[in-house]
Amino acid sequence: MRYANLKQFKGMYSLNRATIIGNLTREPELKQISSGQNVCSFSVATNRQWTGGDGQKQEASEFHNIVAWGKLAEICGQYLTKGKKVYIEGRLQTRDWDGQDGVKRYRTEIVADNMIILDRAGGGAGAAGGATPFQAPARGFVPPQAPVRYDEPSASPDDEIRVEDIPF
Repeated sequence: MRYANLKQFKGMYSLNRATIIGNLTREPELKQISSGQNVCSFSVATNRQWTGGDGQKQEASEFHNIVAWGKLAEICGQYLTKGKKVYIEGRLQTRDWDGQDGVKRYRTEIVADNMIILDRAGGGAGAAGGATPFQAPARGFVPPQAPVRYDEPSASPDDEIRVEDIPF
């Protein structure tokens, strides 16, 4: 295996990316802050399994706090429900505040840039695998669709799809 020359990374910015696939543990909370911007918060559980030194299967769950802003917040509030399997991509952020008891509190969250619903439409939490992903990037909205045939003049990958045009 070849390793990149570390000199090329000198002076580069750092990287803060988080990518998870899991199930929503609670219903999303959609709010509008005083500036008028939408914010949606929810949590996602991820699981991992391994075999311990004694040969017994082990399992652990991790719970992640997710925050989405703007148009993505609206989409999350509208389409996500407890139990849905989702793909979340974003960055880690830790907030701190002083509690009413004077103790400093901390909360680490994933600020979502992209969300994909992995369950089938209308299938709920128990839907079988192999679903067509539902993607809702922060910069736009891409609903599930049939594969695009690029030989059709009307099909263009640059066409914008508006939320109002979605039939469900």
